[in-house]
Amino acid sequence: MPIPEDEIEITFFKSSGPGGQKKNVTESAVRVRHVPTGLIVVATASRSQHRNKAEALAELERRLAARRRRPKRRVATKPSRASQVRRVDEKKKEGQKKALRRAPRDE
Repeated sequence: MPIPEDEIEITFFKSSGPGGQKKNVTESAVRVRHVPTGLIVVATASRSQHRNKAEALAELERRLAARRRRPKRRVATKPSRASQVRRVDEKKKEGQKKALRRAPRDE
């Protein structure tokens, strides 16, 4: 779903980092701000302003979609009777095994 133009502010600036003179003298970095939510996305990967703008808008759409996504409600479940019995049996076995490791009592 494309973002309406009146909801975003796009600014261009000089980015830092590798890229040489082309990157040092051109305003190829793009900052996109979504006004209603205040989300800010910056794209500086490419030396092309157009490519950075496309990447920033795609990332902004992805983040907005992630904010709209609602997590599924957790459905509470109960362990089955058989699994409860297995768990208790296993705990008894472990307890017996550990009891055999103890030093014998003086009697």
